[in-house]
Amino acid sequence: MKKTITIAHSPDADDIFMYMAIQFGWIGNDFTYKNTALDIQTLNDLALKNEFDVTAISFALYPLITSEYALLRTAVSFGEGYGPKLIKKKDTHLKRNFKVALSGANTTNALIFRMKYPEAKIVYKNFLEIENAVLSGEVDAGVLIHESILEFDNTLCVEAELWDIWLEFAKESLPLPLGGMALRRSLPISDAIKIERDLTNAVKIADSNRHILAPMLMERNLIRVNEEKLETYLNLYANKNSICMNETQLKAVDMLFKLGYDYKFYDKIIHAKDYLIPSEYEKFRNS
Repeated sequence: MKKTITIAHSPDADDIFMYMAIQFGWIGNDFTYKNTALDIQTLNDLALKNEFDVTAISFALYPLITSEYALLRTAVSFGEGYGPKLIKKKDTHLKRNFKVALSGANTTNALIFRMKYPEAKIVYKNFLEIENAVLSGEVDAGVLIHESILEFDNTLCVEAELWDIWLEFAKESLPLPLGGMALRRSLPISDAIKIERDLTNAVKIADSNRHILAPMLMERNLIRVNEEKLETYLNLYANKNSICMNETQLKAVDMLFKLGYDYKFYDKIIHAKDYLIPSEYEKFRNS
């Protein structure tokens, strides 16, 4: 009997796109994968409790779970010239202590926001509720993530792009690390290597076959946007750069961790490469 591996991901289009190759049986594997879809802050909270074997996380959370989870190279989302947006009602001015809705305390957008706006009063909400919280006047502003960045009510406007804030703090042009994947350290290393390989193949196959996969997701009502916006969104967050982190992306993750340490969100500086699955183990074992 195959071992069951629990995988958790968010319900936004890029995560669903990358995982459905597994769900549809497009890759061969040694495991039975059981999927769960939850909003990103719930995933972050459950990662702190070591709930799933493999889970999507905000990169900003990872320094808090290094003892329990390794960092995977695949199924990653970075912003390059784009990312979450701070929105408000048109013709309004935000005071220094404005009230803002964010998608979770341990999200990357929350870390960057708090560095830029330390006096803002923060409330945390499910990312699907943020636009309405601004429209109703419950909050003065909100940070939109996922597909919400593509379209929002025409009475709202963008106060700031978190991409621009990221560049301001990073002081060099690096992609913005948003979402990553983590794997439970208690899994045998041989299993961990196979799981990462399966996930990498799933993302690769999904990207190569998006003309087949995207309509399948639309037909099953798994996506919250129309076909045109789905294509736009996947081009942003689920593309060839999602298959395996490159050196520039790893450098960007290290920059995020350094900034988090500099602004006292973490108690130590870590480097992403030190926490990756040691895939070379399989080569040495078989040599």
